[in-house]
Amino acid sequence: MSGTILSARFRGKADLKLVGRQIYYEQLNFWLNPIGAIFTVGFSVVFLVLVGSSTGHQRSSAIGGGLIIKYYVPGFIAYGVMAACFNTLAINIVVRREMGLLKRLRLSPLPTWAMLAAVSASTMIISAAQVILVLLIGRLGYNVPFPHNVAAFVVALVVGAVSFTCVGLGMSTLIPNQEAGAPITSIVFFVLLFLSGLWFPISASSGLAKFSSYFPVRHLILSVYDASIVRKGVTGWSWHDILVMAIWGVAGAFVAARRWSWAPHQAKRGHSRGLSSFGMIGGRRTG
Repeated sequence: MSGTILSARFRGKADLKLVGRQIYYEQLNFWLNPIGAIFTVGFSVVFLVLVGSSTGHQRSSAIGGGLIIKYYVPGFIAYGVMAACFNTLAINIVVRREMGLLKRLRLSPLPTWAMLAAVSASTMIISAAQVILVLLIGRLGYNVPFPHNVAAFVVALVVGAVSFTCVGLGMSTLIPNQEAGAPITSIVFFVLLFLSGLWFPISASSGLAKFSSYFPVRHLILSVYDASIVRKGVTGWSWHDILVMAIWGVAGAFVAARRWSWAPHQAKRGHSRGLSSFGMIGGRRTG
């Protein structure tokens, strides 16, 4: 790790204003790119409409014979949160790092923790916009009721957003360069979505469900679903799923803290190769 993430102490109200101002700039940067904003926010809506129109009125034994559309609405709410907090965030951090923006920002008066807090908060605002949009489309377009346990619904989303933000930051430190950012992150993300039962409900007793239970994706889908749909014997509080997500969040934060780098990875590798070459030449001269 080339530099500590927490490079400045919290100074109270002044720092909070600084974070608020940086959140404003992050949001401005996001929404001033309308194509990127539409694709980021609209993907969950497009997927919901496509699967809802084709198979939404069918029933599935994996969810107790309920309508699949009632599974898809909370599922794509979870998808929107994961896409913004993990996929988009990890790619954006890699791009900023490899373009030298992180290194340049470190030299500014903005504390490191304030920058990370603003980026994370901005990502969660985008997630909230997707959640509201999918809820409204599910209610107005497919007659899916709003979550029956609002408190459990909010807790699941908040824990999920924080956890996937930490995992996204950790993931960004493992990606070697800007060109690999989108392919690596998207492959990992969409494979886990497929295995976790986003596109089709999977039985809790199946081998696929047991395998995907080791990853946080399925746990966010299940916790949001349990809080959204009324079912006999289900209170809406999925404490096990919330705990697993929290553990992954802590692991992601640990990886991010240990491997965080302000400098582009390509530049560091180039510098290392240059030193190695110089050492070999020096060896010949002194040999």
